[in-house]
Amino acid sequence: MNDPTTTRGHRTILTTGANSGIGLATALEAARRGHRSIGTVRSSKKAKVVHRAAADAGVEVETALLDVTDEEVGAAVIEEYQPDALVNNAGFSITGAIEDVTDDEARFAFETMVLAPMRLARLAAPHMRDRGWGRIVNVSSIYGRTSTPLTGWYQGCKQALEGLSDALRMELARDGIKVVLVQPGGFKTGIWEETEREVAKRAGSRFDPNYERTLSSAQLWQPIMGEPAQCAKVIIGVIDGNPRARYLVGIDAQMLGVAEKVVPTFVRDRIARLTLGL
Repeated sequence: MNDPTTTRGHRTILTTGANSGIGLATALEAARRGHRSIGTVRSSKKAKVVHRAAADAGVEVETALLDVTDEEVGAAVIEEYQPDALVNNAGFSITGAIEDVTDDEARFAFETMVLAPMRLARLAAPHMRDRGWGRIVNVSSIYGRTSTPLTGWYQGCKQALEGLSDALRMELARDGIKVVLVQPGGFKTGIWEETEREVAKRAGSRFDPNYERTLSSAQLWQPIMGEPAQCAKVIIGVIDGNPRARYLVGIDAQMLGVAEKVVPTFVRDRIARLTLGL
């Protein structure tokens, strides 16, 4: 870790979950645009992945070891770097029918994707307030505004994150701090491999055939999924500009956003059930 007073570039941007997917792409994009980019990762092995990717891209990305559910370490990282912009990206897939997911699994999902980002935002806000400028970008999902079967706990996390972000946006507006939600659709990230592992854990469930359909649907979508760099450009553009409250990213996200507004609930329910054989 480094002295927060020695900044390089325009702003100090801290991105959580920076070892792969959208997080890694965001850390690299921040560095490309001349910002001081710090990516948090959970292990030294993952830090090496970030440094190798940065070297290949010809940029510099610093790393900090952080499990976002660790309150003490999270506080120390924020205090050390005092970021101008915080990108809460860390998260994971949780696939399972409501009755198949244990309390411990659900609790850990909320700890990682709801409590942790809001804690980091709470810790970073005073430093941003002192400067009269700040950006808190919470990476949500199209699932932050719609729900489908067998992924309800993941959607619950994202929808909780969105509600809290809306409140925080209004609370911090007078301090020059913008709170923004980025809602990606399907992108080529490790989350899809996580889905396969999640489904394997549910073996023996009454929903086994439906989980298989979930995997088949995901595989059909993969060829047309966007690259994480596309989402990263939106995120850093949000930090560099005067952002609005929400950004849908990806054609599928925009289509689902429209469907959510114009297609009646019973029709959407019926389509989802037919797709997954429910």
